[in-house]
Amino acid sequence: MEKIVLTAARDIALDKLVASGANVRRITAGVSVEDLAEDIARRGLLQSWSVRPVVDDQGAEKGQFAVSAGGRRLAALRLLVKQKRLAKNAAVPCIVKTDGIEEEDSLAENTMREALHPLDQFRAFKNLQDQGVTIDEIAARFFVGAPVVRQRLKLAAASQKLLDLYVAEELSLEQLM
Repeated sequence: MEKIVLTAARDIALDKLVASGANVRRITAGVSVEDLAEDIARRGLLQSWSVRPVVDDQGAEKGQFAVSAGGRRLAALRLLVKQKRLAKNAAVPCIVKTDGIEEEDSLAENTMREALHPLDQFRAFKNLQDQGVTIDEIAARFFVGAPVVRQRLKLAAASQKLLDLYVAEELSLEQLM
């Protein structure tokens, strides 16, 4: 069996990063760039970006890196720079790739993830509430409506047997509520 070697992230100045045309995300949906910028301002970056060196026609590196996975985060950081809340040369953790197909990196990042299950979301929201965070604060921090937070927190009243049926997909969220 072949051993896998992971690439370590390295810091690259934000002003050396450019958007890649190979990013597969074209349609924006979900959390806005403005909301993402606010989340990054609050929490920092939570994952490295996948980048590739930009080369000229002769194949020589130009000192810039194309962001193939992390385009929305790039837009969010640029917004923070525009708002003078972040230095234009802030260090960004990046994994520099030179092999494989660039579009594959973007496609993998956008498809090889799983949305958080509502029961996991309930547990996380409940933990925050137990620490004194209000429903409105939870909603604001995670860009969901307060009714969503209230709905998830209602799961606390459900029996473990019903929760197990929900996890096994034998009950829908609507039936559980």
